Amino acid sequence: MASNDTEESGFTDAERAAMKQRAAELRAQGKGGTGSAKKKREAEACVEAIAALEGADRQIAERLHAIVTEEAPHLDPKTWYGFPSYARDGKVVVFYQPASKFDTRYGSIGFNEDALLDDGVFWPTSFAVLEIDEAVEKKLRALVTTAAG
Repeated sequence: MASNDTEESGFTDAERAAMKQRAAELRAQGKGGTGSAKKKREAEACVEAIAALEGADRQIAERLHAIVTEEAPHLDPKTWYGFPSYARDGKVVVFYQPASKFDTRYGSIGFNEDALLDDGVFWPTSFAVLEIDEAVEKKLRALVTTAAG
């Protein structure tokens, strides 16, 4: 399990690491470059984040990356708190939180507020995932297509 050292800050080691990753992402955004150069740099960071994963986390992230690229090519790959993520107009729509990030039993595919998944007054925004088989891939493709608009 992730270290639960929360005495000084109230955050675990894993949470502090995620915040540091997000701060680094924000610093990188502010280092100049706009348009295609920025998007290229962010896409490379996403691919590097996926490549750094191991085992099932890597397989899931690679599959999700392929699904998003095929179903919603207008979403831009980037990282968000170190997670592989995909954004529309700079706002993250879908992301993968690897199980290894916070030492959990399963990874999560999440959809943020800008995902177009509204379904009445109640709908899911996060899905636990252990692997992506054919049935899961079919559902994910539909969710990504809907979420991306």
